[in-house]
Amino acid sequence: MVDIATRVHNHKWKIDPIVRSLLDTDFYKLLMCQSVFRNKPDTTVTFSLINRTKSIRLTDLIDEGELREQLDHIRTLRLSRGESTFLRGNTFYGKRQMFRPDFMDWFETLQLPPYHLEKHDGQYELTFEGKWPEVMMWEIPALAVLMELRSRAVLRSMGKFELQVLYARAMTKLWAKIEKLRPIDGLKLADFGTRRRHSFMWQDWAVQALIEGMEGKFIGTSNCLIAMRREVEAIGTNAHELPMVYSALANSDAELAQAPYQVLADWHEEHDGNLRIMLPDTYGTEGFLARAPEWLAKWTGIRIDSGDPAKGAETAIRWWKDRGEDPASKLVIFSDGLDADKIAELHAQFAGRVKVSFGWGTMLTNDFRGLAPNDALAPFSLVCKAISANGRPTVKLSDNPNKAMGPADEIARYKRVFHVGEQAPMDVVV
Repeated sequence: MVDIATRVHNHKWKIDPIVRSLLDTDFYKLLMCQSVFRNKPDTTVTFSLINRTKSIRLTDLIDEGELREQLDHIRTLRLSRGESTFLRGNTFYGKRQMFRPDFMDWFETLQLPPYHLEKHDGQYELTFEGKWPEVMMWEIPALAVLMELRSRAVLRSMGKFELQVLYARAMTKLWAKIEKLRPIDGLKLADFGTRRRHSFMWQDWAVQALIEGMEGKFIGTSNCLIAMRREVEAIGTNAHELPMVYSALANSDAELAQAPYQVLADWHEEHDGNLRIMLPDTYGTEGFLARAPEWLAKWTGIRIDSGDPAKGAETAIRWWKDRGEDPASKLVIFSDGLDADKIAELHAQFAGRVKVSFGWGTMLTNDFRGLAPNDALAPFSLVCKAISANGRPTVKLSDNPNKAMGPADEIARYKRVFHVGEQAPMDVVV
Protein backbone atom coordinates (compact mmCIF):
# COMPACT_ATOMS: atom_id res chain seq x y z
CA MET A 1 0.00 0.00 0.00
CA VAL A 2 1.29 3.47 -0.91
CA ASP A 3 2.55 5.62 1.97
CA ILE A 4 0.35 8.58 1.04
CA ALA A 5 1.99 11.09 3.38
CA THR A 6 5.48 10.36 2.06
CA ARG A 7 4.22 10.42 -1.51
CA VAL A 8 2.57 13.81 -0.97
CA HIS A 9 5.70 15.15 0.72
CA ASN A 10 7.78 14.16 -2.30
CA HIS A 11 6.08 16.42 -4.86
CA LYS A 12 9.48 17.71 -5.95
CA TRP A 13 9.60 17.26 -9.72
CA LYS A 14 8.32 19.68 -12.34
CA ILE A 15 5.03 17.91 -13.05
CA ASP A 16 3.53 15.09 -11.05
CA PRO A 17 0.53 14.15 -13.21
CA ILE A 18 -2.78 14.12 -11.38
CA VAL A 19 -4.63 12.35 -14.19
CA ARG A 20 -2.58 9.55 -15.73
CA SER A 21 -5.21 7.72 -17.76
CA LEU A 22 -8.34 8.45 -19.76
CA LEU A 23 -9.95 5.73 -17.63
CA ASP A 24 -9.53 7.92 -14.55
CA THR A 25 -13.12 8.99 -15.01
CA ASP A 26 -16.61 7.95 -13.99
CA PHE A 27 -18.08 4.87 -15.68
CA TYR A 28 -21.27 6.72 -16.61
CA LYS A 29 -19.21 9.15 -18.70
CA LEU A 30 -18.19 6.26 -20.93
CA LEU A 31 -21.73 4.88 -21.13
CA MET A 32 -23.13 8.32 -21.95
CA CYS A 33 -20.32 9.02 -24.39
CA GLN A 34 -21.17 5.87 -26.35
CA SER A 35 -24.84 6.91 -26.44
CA VAL A 36 -23.94 10.42 -27.61
CA PHE A 37 -21.49 8.98 -30.17
CA ARG A 38 -24.37 6.95 -31.60
CA ASN A 39 -27.23 9.47 -31.38
CA LYS A 40 -25.82 13.04 -31.33
CA PRO A 41 -22.21 12.89 -32.59
CA ASP A 42 -22.23 16.24 -34.42
CA THR A 43 -23.75 18.34 -31.64
CA THR A 44 -21.44 21.18 -30.58
CA VAL A 45 -21.34 21.81 -26.84
CA THR A 46 -19.55 24.07 -24.39
CA PHE A 47 -18.64 22.89 -20.91
CA SER A 48 -17.63 25.29 -18.15
CA LEU A 49 -16.13 25.03 -14.69
CA ILE A 50 -18.42 26.46 -11.97
CA ASN A 51 -17.24 27.00 -8.39
CA ARG A 52 -20.37 27.22 -6.25
CA THR A 53 -18.24 27.97 -3.16
CA LYS A 54 -17.20 31.53 -3.99
CA SER A 55 -15.38 31.95 -0.69
CA ILE A 56 -12.63 29.65 -2.00
CA ARG A 57 -10.64 31.79 -4.44
CA LEU A 58 -8.94 29.18 -6.59
CA THR A 59 -6.67 31.67 -8.36
CA ASP A 60 -5.14 32.59 -4.98
CA LEU A 61 -4.34 28.93 -4.30
CA ILE A 62 -3.48 27.39 -7.67
CA ASP A 63 -0.71 28.61 -9.95
CA GLU A 64 -1.94 29.12 -13.51
CA GLY A 65 1.20 27.62 -15.02
CA GLU A 66 0.86 24.49 -12.91
CA LEU A 67 -2.80 24.18 -13.88
CA ARG A 68 -1.95 24.51 -17.57
CA GLU A 69 0.75 21.83 -17.25
CA GLN A 70 -1.75 19.40 -15.78
CA LEU A 71 -4.38 20.14 -18.44
CA ASP A 72 -1.82 19.94 -21.24
CA HIS A 73 -0.67 16.57 -19.91
CA ILE A 74 -4.23 15.23 -20.07
CA ARG A 75 -4.32 16.11 -23.78
CA THR A 76 -1.37 13.75 -24.35
CA LEU A 77 -3.18 10.73 -22.88
CA ARG A 78 -4.43 7.84 -25.00
CA LEU A 79 -5.88 4.48 -24.03
CA SER A 80 -3.21 1.87 -23.42
CA ARG A 81 -3.56 -1.60 -24.92
CA GLY A 82 -4.45 -3.02 -21.51
CA GLU A 83 -7.09 -0.36 -20.91
CA SER A 84 -8.63 -0.99 -24.32
CA THR A 85 -8.69 -4.73 -23.63
CA PHE A 86 -10.41 -4.07 -20.29
CA LEU A 87 -13.21 -2.12 -21.98
CA ARG A 88 -13.55 -4.38 -25.03
CA GLY A 89 -13.40 -7.72 -23.27
CA ASN A 90 -14.77 -7.22 -19.79
CA THR A 91 -18.29 -7.94 -18.58
CA PHE A 92 -20.15 -4.93 -17.15
CA TYR A 93 -23.56 -5.34 -15.51
CA GLY A 94 -23.60 -8.91 -16.81
CA LYS A 95 -23.21 -7.77 -20.42
CA ARG A 96 -20.32 -8.81 -22.65
CA GLN A 97 -18.99 -6.20 -25.07
CA MET A 98 -20.77 -3.30 -23.41
CA PHE A 99 -18.80 -0.96 -25.64
CA ARG A 100 -19.38 -1.38 -29.37
CA PRO A 101 -16.41 -1.85 -31.74
CA ASP A 102 -17.11 1.42 -33.61
CA PHE A 103 -17.11 3.37 -30.35
CA MET A 104 -13.92 1.68 -29.16
CA ASP A 105 -12.18 2.37 -32.48
CA TRP A 106 -13.00 6.04 -31.96
CA PHE A 107 -12.12 6.13 -28.26
CA GLU A 108 -8.73 4.50 -28.81
CA THR A 109 -7.66 7.46 -30.96
CA LEU A 110 -9.32 10.20 -28.89
CA GLN A 111 -7.33 13.28 -27.96
CA LEU A 112 -9.23 15.65 -25.70
CA PRO A 113 -9.85 18.97 -27.49
CA PRO A 114 -8.21 22.29 -26.53
CA TYR A 115 -9.32 24.25 -23.47
CA HIS A 116 -9.72 27.97 -22.80
CA LEU A 117 -8.48 29.33 -19.45
CA GLU A 118 -8.86 32.80 -17.95
CA LYS A 119 -8.95 34.36 -14.48
CA HIS A 120 -11.87 36.41 -13.18
CA ASP A 121 -12.58 37.67 -9.66
CA GLY A 122 -10.58 35.00 -7.89
CA GLN A 123 -11.84 32.09 -9.98
CA TYR A 124 -10.61 30.22 -13.03
CA GLU A 125 -12.88 30.41 -16.06
CA LEU A 126 -12.13 27.08 -17.71
CA THR A 127 -14.18 26.16 -20.77
CA PHE A 128 -14.14 23.43 -23.40
CA GLU A 129 -15.90 23.64 -26.76
CA GLY A 130 -16.31 21.16 -29.62
CA LYS A 131 -18.13 17.99 -30.60
CA TRP A 132 -20.13 16.58 -27.73
CA PRO A 133 -18.51 13.10 -27.51
CA GLU A 134 -15.04 14.68 -27.26
CA VAL A 135 -15.79 17.63 -24.98
CA MET A 136 -17.83 15.65 -22.45
CA MET A 137 -14.75 13.59 -21.59
CA TRP A 138 -13.09 16.69 -20.11
CA GLU A 139 -15.55 16.99 -17.20
CA ILE A 140 -14.15 14.50 -14.69
CA PRO A 141 -10.40 15.02 -15.31
CA ALA A 142 -10.83 18.80 -15.18
CA LEU A 143 -12.56 18.55 -11.81
CA ALA A 144 -9.96 16.08 -10.53
CA VAL A 145 -7.13 18.43 -11.46
CA LEU A 146 -8.64 21.49 -9.79
CA MET A 147 -9.61 19.60 -6.64
CA GLU A 148 -6.20 17.97 -6.22
CA LEU A 149 -4.23 21.13 -7.03
CA ARG A 150 -6.17 22.84 -4.26
CA SER A 151 -5.27 19.98 -1.91
CA ARG A 152 -1.61 20.17 -2.92
CA ALA A 153 -1.56 23.93 -2.35
CA VAL A 154 -2.71 23.46 1.24
CA LEU A 155 -0.45 20.45 1.89
CA ARG A 156 2.66 22.11 0.46
CA SER A 157 3.30 24.01 3.68
CA MET A 158 3.17 20.89 5.87
CA GLY A 159 6.17 18.90 6.99
CA LYS A 160 6.57 15.14 6.71
CA PHE A 161 5.41 14.33 10.25
CA GLU A 162 2.50 16.77 10.04
CA LEU A 163 1.39 15.00 6.86
CA GLN A 164 1.72 11.60 8.52
CA VAL A 165 -0.55 12.73 11.35
CA LEU A 166 -3.03 14.36 8.94
CA TYR A 167 -3.48 11.19 6.91
CA ALA A 168 -3.57 9.00 10.02
CA ARG A 169 -6.46 11.11 11.31
CA ALA A 170 -8.22 11.02 7.93
CA MET A 171 -7.85 7.23 7.77
CA THR A 172 -9.19 6.87 11.31
CA LYS A 173 -12.13 9.12 10.45
CA LEU A 174 -13.05 7.06 7.38
CA TRP A 175 -12.57 3.75 9.18
CA ALA A 176 -14.96 4.90 11.91
CA LYS A 177 -17.59 5.49 9.23
CA ILE A 178 -16.96 2.00 7.85
CA GLU A 179 -17.35 0.50 11.31
CA LYS A 180 -20.68 2.33 11.69
CA LEU A 181 -22.00 1.00 8.38
CA ARG A 182 -20.57 -2.51 8.44
CA PRO A 183 -23.18 -4.06 10.78
CA ILE A 184 -26.15 -2.94 8.63
CA ASP A 185 -27.76 -6.03 7.11
CA GLY A 186 -28.35 -5.87 3.36
CA LEU A 187 -26.45 -2.63 2.81
CA LYS A 188 -25.21 -2.02 -0.75
CA LEU A 189 -22.68 0.76 -1.19
CA ALA A 190 -20.61 2.09 -4.11
CA ASP A 191 -17.90 4.73 -4.39
CA PHE A 192 -19.16 7.75 -6.38
CA GLY A 193 -16.39 10.10 -5.24
CA THR A 194 -14.19 10.68 -8.31
CA ARG A 195 -15.28 14.20 -9.26
CA ARG A 196 -14.57 15.94 -5.96
CA ARG A 197 -11.94 13.72 -4.37
CA HIS A 198 -9.02 14.86 -2.24
CA SER A 199 -6.64 13.07 -4.61
CA PHE A 200 -6.43 9.96 -6.75
CA MET A 201 -4.28 8.18 -4.16
CA TRP A 202 -6.82 8.96 -1.44
CA GLN A 203 -9.74 7.69 -3.50
CA ASP A 204 -7.80 4.51 -4.24
CA TRP A 205 -7.08 4.08 -0.52
CA ALA A 206 -10.74 4.64 0.33
CA VAL A 207 -11.80 1.94 -2.14
CA GLN A 208 -9.30 -0.51 -0.66
CA ALA A 209 -10.61 0.31 2.82
CA LEU A 210 -14.18 -0.39 1.68
CA ILE A 211 -13.17 -3.67 0.04
CA GLU A 212 -11.64 -4.90 3.30
CA GLY A 213 -13.92 -3.20 5.79
CA MET A 214 -17.41 -3.58 4.34
CA GLU A 215 -17.40 -7.39 4.18
CA GLY A 216 -19.23 -7.80 0.87
CA LYS A 217 -21.46 -4.75 1.23
CA PHE A 218 -19.21 -2.72 -1.09
CA ILE A 219 -20.42 -3.33 -4.65
CA GLY A 220 -17.99 -1.26 -6.74
CA THR A 221 -16.65 2.12 -7.79
CA SER A 222 -17.60 4.69 -10.41
CA ASN A 223 -13.90 5.15 -11.22
CA CYS A 224 -13.00 3.00 -14.22
CA LEU A 225 -9.25 2.98 -13.57
CA ILE A 226 -9.62 1.96 -9.93
CA ALA A 227 -12.22 -0.65 -10.90
CA MET A 228 -9.74 -2.16 -13.35
CA ARG A 229 -6.77 -2.08 -10.96
CA ARG A 230 -8.64 -3.30 -7.87
CA GLU A 231 -10.76 -5.82 -9.78
CA VAL A 232 -14.12 -4.53 -8.57
CA GLU A 233 -17.26 -3.63 -10.50
CA ALA A 234 -17.41 -0.37 -12.45
CA ILE A 235 -20.67 1.33 -11.39
CA GLY A 236 -22.73 4.00 -13.15
CA THR A 237 -25.60 4.71 -15.54
CA ASN A 238 -26.40 8.25 -16.78
CA ALA A 239 -26.39 11.86 -15.57
CA HIS A 240 -28.10 15.25 -15.95
CA GLU A 241 -25.91 16.11 -18.91
CA LEU A 242 -28.06 14.09 -21.33
CA PRO A 243 -31.46 15.76 -20.68
CA MET A 244 -29.80 19.18 -20.38
CA VAL A 245 -28.31 18.98 -23.88
CA TYR A 246 -31.29 17.22 -25.48
CA SER A 247 -33.55 19.92 -24.03
CA ALA A 248 -31.37 22.75 -25.33
CA LEU A 249 -31.69 21.26 -28.82
CA ALA A 250 -35.52 21.32 -28.71
CA ASN A 251 -37.11 23.61 -31.30
CA SER A 252 -40.39 24.26 -29.47
CA ASP A 253 -41.96 24.06 -26.04
CA ALA A 254 -43.63 20.81 -27.08
CA GLU A 255 -40.28 19.28 -28.06
CA LEU A 256 -38.75 20.61 -24.84
CA ALA A 257 -41.41 18.87 -22.75
CA GLN A 258 -40.60 15.56 -24.44
CA ALA A 259 -36.79 15.89 -24.46
CA PRO A 260 -36.12 14.17 -21.08
CA TYR A 261 -38.12 11.15 -22.23
CA GLN A 262 -36.39 11.05 -25.63
CA VAL A 263 -33.10 10.72 -23.74
CA LEU A 264 -34.39 7.62 -21.98
CA ALA A 265 -35.95 6.24 -25.16
CA ASP A 266 -32.50 6.36 -26.79
CA TRP A 267 -31.01 4.78 -23.65
CA HIS A 268 -33.69 2.08 -23.67
CA GLU A 269 -32.52 1.00 -27.13
CA GLU A 270 -29.00 0.37 -25.87
CA HIS A 271 -29.33 -0.96 -22.34
CA ASP A 272 -31.40 -3.21 -20.11
CA GLY A 273 -31.40 -4.54 -16.55
CA ASN A 274 -29.65 -2.42 -13.91
CA LEU A 275 -28.64 0.16 -16.49
CA ARG A 276 -32.29 1.20 -16.89
CA ILE A 277 -32.16 3.65 -13.99
CA MET A 278 -34.07 6.96 -14.24
CA LEU A 279 -32.56 10.24 -13.06
CA PRO A 280 -35.75 12.33 -12.92
CA ASP A 281 -34.77 15.49 -11.06
CA THR A 282 -33.23 17.57 -13.88
CA TYR A 283 -36.50 19.49 -14.28
CA GLY A 284 -38.31 18.35 -11.14
CA THR A 285 -39.00 14.78 -10.04
CA GLU A 286 -42.74 15.04 -9.37
CA GLY A 287 -43.53 16.59 -12.76
CA PHE A 288 -41.24 14.17 -14.57
CA LEU A 289 -42.98 11.16 -13.07
CA ALA A 290 -46.48 12.59 -13.53
CA ARG A 291 -45.97 12.96 -17.29
CA ALA A 292 -43.74 9.90 -17.82
CA PRO A 293 -44.73 7.37 -20.50
CA GLU A 294 -46.02 4.05 -19.19
CA TRP A 295 -43.01 2.07 -20.37
CA LEU A 296 -40.76 3.91 -17.89
CA ALA A 297 -42.64 2.30 -15.00
CA LYS A 298 -41.12 -1.02 -16.14
CA TRP A 299 -37.58 0.28 -15.71
CA THR A 300 -35.40 -1.17 -12.96
CA GLY A 301 -35.23 1.84 -10.68
CA ILE A 302 -34.49 5.46 -9.95
CA ARG A 303 -31.54 7.56 -8.76
CA ILE A 304 -32.26 10.38 -6.31
CA ASP A 305 -29.70 13.16 -6.58
CA SER A 306 -31.22 16.36 -5.18
CA GLY A 307 -33.85 17.67 -2.79
CA ASP A 308 -35.04 15.73 0.27
CA PRO A 309 -33.94 12.13 -0.45
CA ALA A 310 -36.68 10.55 1.68
CA LYS A 311 -39.35 12.63 -0.05
CA GLY A 312 -37.95 11.62 -3.44
CA ALA A 313 -38.07 7.94 -2.53
CA GLU A 314 -41.64 8.21 -1.23
CA THR A 315 -42.65 9.95 -4.46
CA ALA A 316 -41.15 7.10 -6.49
CA ILE A 317 -42.85 4.45 -4.37
CA ARG A 318 -46.26 6.09 -4.83
CA TRP A 319 -45.65 6.42 -8.57
CA TRP A 320 -44.80 2.73 -8.95
CA LYS A 321 -47.86 1.69 -6.93
CA ASP A 322 -50.12 3.95 -9.02
CA ARG A 323 -48.87 2.22 -12.16
CA GLY A 324 -49.37 -1.30 -10.87
CA GLU A 325 -45.70 -1.98 -10.14
CA ASP A 326 -44.37 -3.61 -6.98
CA PRO A 327 -41.97 -1.12 -5.30
CA ALA A 328 -40.23 -3.99 -3.51
CA SER A 329 -38.95 -5.15 -6.90
CA LYS A 330 -37.54 -1.70 -7.76
CA LEU A 331 -34.14 -0.17 -7.00
CA VAL A 332 -33.69 3.25 -5.39
CA ILE A 333 -30.15 4.66 -5.57
CA PHE A 334 -29.39 7.56 -3.24
CA SER A 335 -26.44 9.68 -4.38
CA ASP A 336 -26.70 13.25 -3.08
CA GLY A 337 -24.63 14.61 -0.21
CA LEU A 338 -24.37 11.30 1.62
CA ASP A 339 -22.38 10.49 4.72
CA ALA A 340 -22.47 7.53 7.09
CA ASP A 341 -25.29 8.80 9.31
CA LYS A 342 -27.57 9.66 6.40
CA ILE A 343 -26.83 6.32 4.70
CA ALA A 344 -27.79 4.45 7.88
CA GLU A 345 -30.94 6.56 8.30
CA LEU A 346 -32.18 6.10 4.72
CA HIS A 347 -31.42 2.38 4.74
CA ALA A 348 -33.43 1.92 7.92
CA GLN A 349 -36.33 3.89 6.44
CA PHE A 350 -36.56 2.15 3.05
CA ALA A 351 -34.97 -1.30 3.25
CA GLY A 352 -37.66 -3.90 2.64
CA ARG A 353 -39.95 -1.39 0.94
CA VAL A 354 -37.64 -1.08 -2.07
CA LYS A 355 -34.22 -2.35 -3.03
CA VAL A 356 -31.80 0.27 -1.73
CA SER A 357 -28.30 1.22 -2.84
CA PHE A 358 -26.03 4.16 -2.11
CA GLY A 359 -23.54 6.08 -4.25
CA TRP A 360 -21.23 7.60 -1.63
CA GLY A 361 -19.38 10.61 -3.00
CA THR A 362 -17.45 13.52 -1.58
CA MET A 363 -17.77 12.60 2.09
CA LEU A 364 -16.12 9.28 1.27
CA THR A 365 -13.22 10.58 -0.85
CA ASN A 366 -12.70 14.10 0.52
CA ASP A 367 -13.78 14.37 4.14
CA PHE A 368 -10.83 16.24 5.60
CA ARG A 369 -13.09 18.56 7.59
CA GLY A 370 -11.46 19.73 10.79
CA LEU A 371 -8.10 18.12 9.98
CA ALA A 372 -6.13 21.10 8.68
CA PRO A 373 -5.53 24.59 10.14
CA ASN A 374 -8.42 26.97 9.35
CA ASP A 375 -10.26 23.96 7.89
CA ALA A 376 -8.33 24.63 4.68
CA LEU A 377 -8.97 21.10 3.32
CA ALA A 378 -12.75 21.08 3.78
CA PRO A 379 -14.51 19.94 0.57
CA PHE A 380 -16.21 22.53 -1.60
CA SER A 381 -18.75 22.49 -4.41
CA LEU A 382 -17.04 22.52 -7.78
CA VAL A 383 -18.83 21.33 -10.94
CA CYS A 384 -18.13 21.24 -14.68
CA LYS A 385 -21.36 21.41 -16.67
CA ALA A 386 -22.58 21.69 -20.25
CA ILE A 387 -23.66 25.33 -20.55
CA SER A 388 -24.68 25.38 -24.23
CA ALA A 389 -25.53 23.07 -27.12
CA ASN A 390 -25.42 24.25 -30.75
CA GLY A 391 -25.27 27.79 -29.40
CA ARG A 392 -28.34 27.47 -27.17
CA PRO A 393 -28.07 27.72 -23.36
CA THR A 394 -28.66 24.66 -21.22
CA VAL A 395 -30.80 24.70 -18.08
CA LYS A 396 -30.95 22.58 -14.95
CA LEU A 397 -33.72 23.12 -12.41
CA SER A 398 -33.13 20.24 -9.94
CA ASP A 399 -35.30 19.44 -6.92
CA ASN A 400 -33.18 21.97 -5.04
CA PRO A 401 -33.40 25.51 -6.46
CA ASN A 402 -29.93 26.24 -5.08
CA LYS A 403 -28.60 23.84 -7.72
CA ALA A 404 -30.43 25.49 -10.62
CA MET A 405 -28.31 26.81 -13.49
CA GLY A 406 -28.93 28.67 -16.73
CA PRO A 407 -30.03 32.16 -17.87
CA ALA A 408 -32.87 33.59 -15.79
CA ASP A 409 -35.28 33.88 -18.73
CA GLU A 410 -34.65 30.28 -19.76
CA ILE A 411 -35.05 29.06 -16.18
CA ALA A 412 -38.44 30.78 -16.11
CA ARG A 413 -39.39 29.18 -19.43
CA TYR A 414 -38.37 25.69 -18.28
CA LYS A 415 -40.32 26.11 -15.04
CA ARG A 416 -43.38 26.97 -17.10
CA VAL A 417 -42.95 24.10 -19.57
CA PHE A 418 -42.26 21.53 -16.84
CA HIS A 419 -44.87 22.94 -14.41
CA VAL A 420 -42.36 23.51 -11.62
CA GLY A 421 -43.82 25.54 -8.76
CA GLU A 422 -42.29 26.62 -5.48
CA GLN A 423 -39.33 24.52 -4.35
CA ALA A 424 -37.76 24.31 -0.91
CA PRO A 425 -34.13 25.43 -1.05
CA MET A 426 -31.56 23.22 0.66
CA ASP A 427 -27.91 23.91 1.42
CA VAL A 428 -25.52 22.64 -1.24
CA VAL A 429 -22.70 21.13 0.78
CA VAL A 430 -20.85 19.48 -2.11
